Amino acid sequence: MTGVLARVEDRLRAVLGEPDARAAVTFLGTERIEVLRFPDPGARLVRYATLGMSGAPMADPTAPVADPERGPRAELLLTLRSGRAPTDAALRPLAVVAASPQVEGVVVAPGGSLDLGEPLWPGAPFTAVLIGEPDGTVPELVLPAPRDPVRYLPLLPMTGHEAAWQRAHGAAALSERWAHHGTDLADPTRGQVALGP
Repeated sequence: MTGVLARVEDRLRAVLGEPDARAAVTFLGTERIEVLRFPDPGARLVRYATLGMSGAPMADPTAPVADPERGPRAELLLTLRSGRAPTDAALRPLAVVAASPQVEGVVVAPGGSLDLGEPLWPGAPFTAVLIGEPDGTVPELVLPAPRDPVRYLPLLPMTGHEAAWQRAHGAAALSERWAHHGTDLADPTRGQVALGP
């Protein structure tokens, strides 16, 4: 597992540069999850990336025995505009999402969502996240067979109402609503998108 995570971190550094901060979170009965912060001053962005989720494949919760080699692997990326909100406090919620395959036996995949039950950072209107499709920010990392590649999945913050609407109408419908209204999903101060019936 350590070898996989070293390669995952190397890929992150090669694409995003050197992290300027990192934090580690351990939940009872799980492997350590780290969150690395990568500043992008030119674009006025900050990216938070998890490290640890891909150390083992995510197991299908209905499978009687987990395969130690085969199965989807992923890490999470949260991209936000810097300097507008105390977003560094999102490190623990990010680690919670990254630990959910170990803690809850879920497979984190595009289109899925997780309601955290509390703001992503103090004062944030966002209490949930949508797992997005890989957007090429960090290309997937191919591992030696029979292991699946590691995919870097974007996390998209949602308000409570957006999360409820997404559960009722689906991730694609919410993404279309965001796109239709030109929603800046990286803006940590954005308001809720207009939601129809």
